[in-house]
This record gives sequence, C-alpha cells and structure tokens, in this order.
Amino acid sequence: MAKPVIPRHPVPRLMQETAEERLRSYPILTITGPRQSGKTTLSRLLRPNFPYFSLEDPDNRAFANEDPRGFLRQARGGAILDEVQRVPSLFSYLQSTVDADRSMGQYILTGSSQFELIESITQSLAGRSTLLTLLPFTLGELQTAKRAPQSVGALLHAGLFPPIYDRPVAATTWLQDYVATYLERDVRAILNIQDITAFQRFVQLCAGRCGQLLNITSLAADTGVTRATAQTWLTVLQASYLVFLIHPWSANLSKRLIKSPKLYFCDPGLAAWLIGIREAAHLTAHPQRGALFENWAMTELLKAQMNRGHKPSLHFLRNKQGNEVDALVETAPGCLHAIEIKSGATIASDYFAGLDYWRNQLSDLQITPWLIHGGSVQQQRERGHVLPWDNLEPLLAQLNGLA
Repeated sequence: MAKPVIPRHPVPRLMQETAEERLRSYPILTITGPRQSGKTTLSRLLRPNFPYFSLEDPDNRAFANEDPRGFLRQARGGAILDEVQRVPSLFSYLQSTVDADRSMGQYILTGSSQFELIESITQSLAGRSTLLTLLPFTLGELQTAKRAPQSVGALLHAGLFPPIYDRPVAATTWLQDYVATYLERDVRAILNIQDITAFQRFVQLCAGRCGQLLNITSLAADTGVTRATAQTWLTVLQASYLVFLIHPWSANLSKRLIKSPKLYFCDPGLAAWLIGIREAAHLTAHPQRGALFENWAMTELLKAQMNRGHKPSLHFLRNKQGNEVDALVETAPGCLHAIEIKSGATIASDYFAGLDYWRNQLSDLQITPWLIHGGSVQQQRERGHVLPWDNLEPLLAQLNGLA
C-alpha cells in the first residue's frame, strides 16, 4: 500500500471545516478538482488514520478490478481511495458496502476527471456520497501560512498550485512538468489525440484568450481544427478542471446583453506559463497582465464559494456597447455584488465606469459595488468599496454571509 507524499507542514485548507461537516452527514465524501490541487493532502488531514490506496498504482488497480470485494475488505472501517475513477466497477461494490454498514464518514474518494466521477456517483452512489471541488490554494490560505507571494507579479507568475509552495521547486520548472505530465498526457489520453502539435496550440490559444468572450469558431480556425473538435477539446479541459467558463448574468432585461461566456484557467500561473511568461518581471508591462490578474481574482471568487460547499454563482455583465462589470455574485434574490477587477496600482476614475453604468441600469436591484485593484489602497468610496489585491477578505466574507 503506497503512502502519499504529504508535506511536512501542510497549509491548512479552508475547505476542511466544510468537509468535516459532510463526513458527519454522508457515508462517502468525494473530493474532485484538478491534478495536484491538494486533494490527497486534504484527505489525509481529514482522516490521518485511514489507510490510503491510490488507484493510479497498477497493483491496486488490478486488485480492485479483479476482486473488488476483497479489495474493499482491506479498507473495512474506512479508507481513502485516490483517483477512484480509474476503476469504475468499484462504485457498485462501494454502494453495497456502505448500505450494509450505514455509518457516516466511511470513505473519502478523490478524482480529477469530472466526466467519469459524476456519472459513477449519479448511477451508483446517489444519496450516499457528497461532492466537493478543491481548486489550488487561495491567496488567503497562503497568507495564513506565511507563504504568500509578496507582489502581483510573483502571484501571477507562480500561480497557486500547492507543490510550488510545499517543496523546493521553481514555479517555472514545476509548471512545465505539470503541462507535460498532466495536461498533455491525461487530456490527450481521454481524447485519444494524434496531433499533439495542434492540441498544444489549442491550449496555448485558450490561455491567450483568458478573460475574453469565448468564440469557439475563431478558436478552432486559429488552431486549424474543426469547430466540433475544438468544442470537444474545450469540454474535456473543463471536465479536467483546467479551464472554466463564466456565463453572463441575465434577468431578462434586454436582448442587447452579450450571451457568450468568458473563458478562464483554474490557475493564473498555468495560464501565464502557457503564454510564455517565465519570470515574474516579465509581467510588469506584459499586455496580458490585466487578463491574468482578472483570471486570478475570478478564481478567488470561485474558490470562496466552492470551499464552503456552495454551488458556484459567479457571472459577469456586458452589453453589445461594451459596458461591462467583470464579476457579479447574487447572494440573495435581488441582492447583487458587482465587482470590477483592475491590475493597475493607481486607482483611476474610469475604473468605476462599468459599475456606475450597471447600478443605474439595474436601479431596482440592491447592488453593492466593489473594485479589486493591483495596488495597496483600501477605501470606502461612494462609487464602490476599494480593495487591494492582498486583502479580499471584506468581500469574500460578505459573499459567504460571514459579515
């Protein structure tokens, strides 16, 4: 039974409290998320005495496939089963095992493929398993552990994947290996891609479009593949938690609203590496700095909801005239938090233009305006609450109903 590599001083995760609550209420907790986001470490923090079985291990996988009952007997009393989607047949046996025992918190399952996991849970473990999605570290988690990047450039260059902060490895080296090992190997295997060059180009073009409206036809044309192929590739990148789409908010106000979603990566450092950024200093005047900063802020908003076990409720507002608010979160019917994201350190008056426009257009709703910027100023203005990049807590607390 292979032991997972656990950091000597693991960074406490905000999801831990939510996960403990779920373990008290369900026989099985399933933790999904991109590769290397910390799922195994969190599982071991939750249940340090549970035996651990990785189904990436060929011997464990063969045992589970050939003798599932015997495999689960060695896990009697509780176990962590890592990358469990590798043995789909195991889910039916897990169902009968937890039904016979009926106690809570029997198993923690992890997996990095949304397609296979969700289908298996829906078919075999409905009502028996609760699902949480773990993304890489939040900036707040790293700040609590005193390991946080000290500048916007360092944050966007390194990103927030746990191994970069848990071991002595350069961010560029780790991200290069991540792309080669997980993104290209895993995703290509799912898709059975023969033309690796076209797929690499597609992923790089996606990174260059982070924060932009998704135009799948243009993306396909620039990659040199059909629209159907590009759509399939994008769907699998989403299912692997490597990219996500944010859809526009609508209350049936007007047909003039943009309907296309916006594309983001699960981690700004991954997107930065894919577009060729190899040093933090390159971000000082890089044309993609603003898009990467927006990508990071959107992941922080997404993580704030996911770490509490909430279904993500994150949108944006934009009409065909270009009036836009980067992020919109509805915390209660008719109560919206509108968030503008700017990488500049100096606050300019036009930063509030989108917020002003949509507050006027949606005057019948209660809108709280916010501005996240790349500087150090925190202010309470009439046009919006201004937050520096390294202190989003006032906003995140309100989004989670903690303030």
